[in-house]
Amino acid sequence: MTHSAHEDQPPARVRVLVVDDSVVARRVISDVLQADPGIDVVGVAPNGRIALAKIPALEPDVLTLDVDMPDMSGLETLAHVRKLYPRLRVIMCSTLTERGAAATLDALSRGATDYVTKPSTMVNMAAAMADIRQDLIPKIKALCQVKAPPAQGREYVRQPSRSPVAPVAAIVVGASTGGPNALLDIIPKLPPSFPSPILIVQHMPPIFTRLLAERLDALSSIRVKEGVDGEVIEPGCVWVAPGNFHVAVERDGRRARIRTHQGAHENSCRPSADVLFRSAAALWGNRVLGVVLTGMGRDGEEGSTRIKEAGGQVLVQDQASSVVWGMPGCVFRAGCADEVVGLRDLPMAIVRRVEAARRAACAVPAGEW
Repeated sequence: MTHSAHEDQPPARVRVLVVDDSVVARRVISDVLQADPGIDVVGVAPNGRIALAKIPALEPDVLTLDVDMPDMSGLETLAHVRKLYPRLRVIMCSTLTERGAAATLDALSRGATDYVTKPSTMVNMAAAMADIRQDLIPKIKALCQVKAPPAQGREYVRQPSRSPVAPVAAIVVGASTGGPNALLDIIPKLPPSFPSPILIVQHMPPIFTRLLAERLDALSSIRVKEGVDGEVIEPGCVWVAPGNFHVAVERDGRRARIRTHQGAHENSCRPSADVLFRSAAALWGNRVLGVVLTGMGRDGEEGSTRIKEAGGQVLVQDQASSVVWGMPGCVFRAGCADEVVGLRDLPMAIVRRVEAARRAACAVPAGEW
């Protein structure tokens, strides 16, 4: 069977197959999903082998897949699913642990569509169900929205892209669903001589953000690390916002420093791209380059507006290469995108704008960021 019945038309109800070795987890996840009028739990499976046997008959739109299972692990199951049903959406369900985070990042790099973290305990059933309802249901629905035909060529550009008149003091990046893989396609391709600091907000919990930074660092010629409060921002270095902390930038004499804080969630997110983008626009003005990557929701729209108002530039990932065109789509529709770029072309688009800005203006004095 080729998985095609539900690829081109929006399903009346999203068909979900729940795969988890825990009886309690299967029941809780199934009950929460089935209670939503837009979702139909078409089956459950206690392990990957049974799930693979059920897929042809059930034809699910989404698989929720436990990372850690006996007999056939989530990663092993994912490998078979990707080979047999390449377009089936797979949401990994992992624990908020070092092992769970590492396995989830492995799964994303091997083709999982997204992930959620399971409640640490099912003892408080009401709280566990609320967590699943809040996190999993929106992701299932966002992933099953049918994409509109992507705009072509110049239709993407809402306003003419002006030649930069100021050097790029910093690049700020916002990403959510699909972001880890997008970042792995961008950061390692930047040259070792890349001159500008980069600050990234990737919607992820603690542990996950540190492991993501470590993976990016291992693959990149520029240094990548998780952001630390008070750290001086230096050229050619990349910081990933730590999970559950907002990241902002502030001036300290002739230098700029990272500030982390646990202010209120914005767009239901912490860290939030809007928080970072606003502070970058306030500090660097027209010397900011914003980049909004794949992700559900609208985080980054208000911050991109601030960057544009300050005279900065904003790039957004195109719809065709985005897992979910929520965040970049909102920025595009708000008229804040200087250019909409496919993922494959984003590294060169970033380098090109940084180099053009350097040629068009005098270099920033040493240490003045």
